[in-house]
Amino acid sequence: MRIHDTIAGLRSTLDALRADGARIAFVPTMGNLHEGHASLMREAARRADVVVTSVFVNRLQFGPGEDFDRYPRTMDADCARMREAGVAHVFAPDEAELYPQAQTLQVVPDPALAGLLEGAFRPGFFTGVATVVTKLFNIVQPHVAVFGKKDYQQLMVIRQLVQQLALPIDIVAGETLRAEDGLALSSRNGYLSPDERSRAVQLHQALSAARDALRAGNRDFTGIEQAATAFLEAHGWFPQYIAVRRQADLQSPAAHESSLVILAAALLGSTRLIDNLEV
Repeated sequence: MRIHDTIAGLRSTLDALRADGARIAFVPTMGNLHEGHASLMREAARRADVVVTSVFVNRLQFGPGEDFDRYPRTMDADCARMREAGVAHVFAPDEAELYPQAQTLQVVPDPALAGLLEGAFRPGFFTGVATVVTKLFNIVQPHVAVFGKKDYQQLMVIRQLVQQLALPIDIVAGETLRAEDGLALSSRNGYLSPDERSRAVQLHQALSAARDALRAGNRDFTGIEQAATAFLEAHGWFPQYIAVRRQADLQSPAAHESSLVILAAALLGSTRLIDNLEV
């Protein structure tokens, strides 16, 4: 496994691989990797000859007061996990390499999608994501890229970006990996205290109850959302949103519609967790 810290070095290597006919898969990350990330890398390896990952904590997608400075940087452990998952090349630039000038030109996603849910609570987040992902796509020029379903809205924004900019990249959705108790694996789980970690499964429990209600034919979407919110609040959470939406566009569904998804973001102590379940 080779680590590249310059755009020119990575491009030169990947150009040579493409010239030899290699199919390249890409998994962008911010590091502090867990088994969920590794599953995306293994999925990438099944779909290509060469797997490239990036490790870069992207300042553009962090808002004021968010955890950019304390976001864990664990490169040595990350390298061991990436090597085990079959990654061949790692792009790990510093900020000066990826953003040699202030990134005043940015990619602004459609607010009809990016302004909802996460976008409403984290203004500018999806612009930061779309900008860095577009830049990384231009550098790596992969045939396929793998993103996790845990960041459901982000996955949809990236799919829309690739479609509307006519980028020749297949976007593959990786399933959410969970701990034995159901908690979705996340780098931010490391912020939880032992007591909070034992309670963190309640987010999955609230979503599971909502999914069960929908599967049983309940179409009182507002009531389902309110019940999940009340459950979390009763256990000391501070929900930001719990929403039943259409999978296709994250808009509010009509009563007759199927192919739904329940999305949630909530604070447990000072840690913000997100999760979702498809129905």
